[in-house]
Amino acid sequence: SRAALDRLSNKVRTRAAQLLDGPDGADGPARQAAAARAEARVQMLESRAAEASESLGRLRGEAERLAPEQGECHTSLPEDTVPGDAAEAQRLLRTANAELAAYDDELTQARTEHAALLRSHRMATEAADAFEETASLLRDLLRDPQPQASAQESAQPQETEPYPGTPAEARQAAAEARRSVRGCAADLSAAEQSLREASDVLVRHANSSRYEQVRTPARQQIRELPAAALPEHAAAWAEAFAPRLRVLSDELEQLERNRDSIVDRLRGLVESSLATLRSAQRLSRLPEGLGEWSGQEFLRIRFDDPDQAVLSERLGEVVDEATRTAVAKNSDLRRDGMSLLLRGVHAALEPRGVSVEILKPDAVLRAERVPVGQMGDVFSGGQLLTAAIALYCTMAALRGNDRGHERDRHAGTLFLDNPIGRANATYLLELQRAVADALGVQLLYTTGLFDTTALAEFPLVIRLRNDADLRAGLKYISVEEHLRPGLPEQDPGEEAVHGEITATRMFRRPEGGEREPRVPAQADGTRGEL
Repeated sequence: SRAALDRLSNKVRTRAAQLLDGPDGADGPARQAAAARAEARVQMLESRAAEASESLGRLRGEAERLAPEQGECHTSLPEDTVPGDAAEAQRLLRTANAELAAYDDELTQARTEHAALLRSHRMATEAADAFEETASLLRDLLRDPQPQASAQESAQPQETEPYPGTPAEARQAAAEARRSVRGCAADLSAAEQSLREASDVLVRHANSSRYEQVRTPARQQIRELPAAALPEHAAAWAEAFAPRLRVLSDELEQLERNRDSIVDRLRGLVESSLATLRSAQRLSRLPEGLGEWSGQEFLRIRFDDPDQAVLSERLGEVVDEATRTAVAKNSDLRRDGMSLLLRGVHAALEPRGVSVEILKPDAVLRAERVPVGQMGDVFSGGQLLTAAIALYCTMAALRGNDRGHERDRHAGTLFLDNPIGRANATYLLELQRAVADALGVQLLYTTGLFDTTALAEFPLVIRLRNDADLRAGLKYISVEEHLRPGLPEQDPGEEAVHGEITATRMFRRPEGGEREPRVPAQADGTRGEL
C-alpha cells in the first residue's frame, strides 16, 4: 500500500489529504458516498465531452460540405454589404431575403400574365379554326346539289343575312343541320328497305302452300302484282280484310279458352296421378315382424314435384302436339285419354323423370332396393313372382283406397296358377302372405305339386281332382271322395245350384289377435282358404 501511495503524485496526495480532513472523509460510508458522487460527476463530464466531440465533428462536416468548391467564398459581395460581425451579417441576410421575396412575387405575377396571354392566343387560334371549320361546312353545303330555281328567281340576286351568333354556335347549327339531313336520309332508306321486305313477306305468305285452297281475288292480285305496286293497294286490302280478321281473332280466342280448359283439366288429372304414385308408396308399407323389412315401404317412388307454371306450359305442349297430329296425315300417335294422360305425366316429370325402386326378396330379408328396370337381371324366378304378387297387392290396396275402402282392409282376392313351381322357398311364401295380409288381399294358391315343405305353410288345403265328361267334352273340378261324406247333401228334387261353396273349414282367431302358425287370421268372423 505504501508503494502504491508513493507512486501517486504530490498533487493527488495533497488533494486526498484535504478530502480526508473534510466531512466527506469522516467515516467509511461518507467516503463511499463521496466516491460515488465523484464517479457520477466523472461520467457526466465524460458524456458532455463525448457530445461536444460529436457536435464538433458534425459542425466540421457541415462546414466542409458547405465550403465552396473553388476559392475561399461562394460569391463576392459589394463593399457596402460585407458584414463586419455576426449581427450585421444577420441584418444583411434579412434584407436580402425580403428583396428575394419581392422578386419572387414579381416573377409569379409575370408568369401569370404570360399564361393569360398564352390562353388568349390559344382562344384566338381556336376561334379562327372554328370559323374555318364552319366556313368549310358552309362551302360543302354550297357544293351540294340545289333544286333548280325558276328563271325569274335566278335573275334576281338573293340577299343573305349574316349569322348573328358566334362561330361555335354557327358550327353547331351547321353540324345539326347536316346531321338531320343524314338522319332523314337514313330513315328514308330504312323505310324503303322495310317496305321492300314487307312486300316480299306478303308475297311469300300469299304463295305459301298452306293457302293453296284460298281463291280470294286479293291473294291472286298479291301474287301477280309487282312488289313496287303492292303499297298502293295495301289500304284497300287492309279495309277488306278487317272484318275477316275480327272473325278469325274471335275464333282463335275461343280456341285458346278451350285449350286452357283442356290444360287445366289435364293438369288436375296429372296431379291426381302423381298423388296416386305417392299413395302407392305409402300403401306399400310392410307390417312388423319381417326383420329389416319391418315398417319399410316395399315400393319407393321418387320424383320432383313440378312447378305449376312449368307444368301448365309442358301440358300445353302435350295438347298442342296431340292437336297437330290430329290434323296431320299418316300419324300413328294415339290420342285416347289414357295415352294423353301418360304423356302429360311424362312431361310433368321431365327432365329427371321418376325413379322406382323395389325391395329385393331374400332369405334374410335385407333392406336392399333394386331399380325396377334391373329386376329381370337381379331377381330369380321366385323373387320375380314374389315381387309381382307384392305389386299386385299394392295396386289392389291403391284401388280400394281410391274407392274409399281404406278402412276396410279387404282389397280383393288373387288366384295364383301354380306359383309354387317357381316360388317354393319358405321365406318367399311367408313374405307373399305377410304382404297380402298387410294390404288386405286374400291369396288363393292352386297347384298340382305335392311339395310338403311348401304346403306346410298353408293353414287350409283342399284336395280337388279333375273329372271329364266324355260325352259333352267338358271338364269339372270336384272334391276328393274321402271328403264328400262331410259335405252338405243337396235335395235331388231341388234345382241344381251352381257356384255353391261345397268345401269349407272354420278357424277362429286367437284371443291375442295374432296369427298362430298354420291358422288364418280373421277379425270377428271366419275365412275359407283353398
